[in-house]
Amino acid sequence: MSGNHNHHEHSGDNLVKAARHALVDAGEQWTEMRADVFSALAERERPASAYDLAESVSTLRGKRVAPNSVYRILDLFVRTNLARRVESANAYVANSHPGCQHDCIFLICDSCGQAVHIDDDKLTGALIAAAKGAGFADVRPVVELRGICADCN
Repeated sequence: MSGNHNHHEHSGDNLVKAARHALVDAGEQWTEMRADVFSALAERERPASAYDLAESVSTLRGKRVAPNSVYRILDLFVRTNLARRVESANAYVANSHPGCQHDCIFLICDSCGQAVHIDDDKLTGALIAAAKGAGFADVRPVVELRGICADCN
């Protein structure tokens, strides 16, 4: 695909370290609660809701964690590029390249719920240019395509 964005993908412990560095570089603190929420999110193979993550973190911590607290942390993660929100599913995925600023295109399987992100700066750049041509500023493309993944097809 032309116009692809090049970046280094992280996983496992390297993803958590990259996320911690990106958050600190953004002037925020990497607290134990934020670490627990990010780890719970990064472990997921599918997009997760704040309620799913609150349940996981509650189990990990041995005490109830309110979904509202998780929502606030997720909002911070989205603002600082540690996570992406899958709008149509009201769910979140960990950003596997948290130090990299760009727009993602999500492919979401209607059968199993898997969300795969692809990068195409040419496509998202064209969307931004069209929006700016219509007088919009601070445009952030949210592109989600729904269908059936190769595994479910």
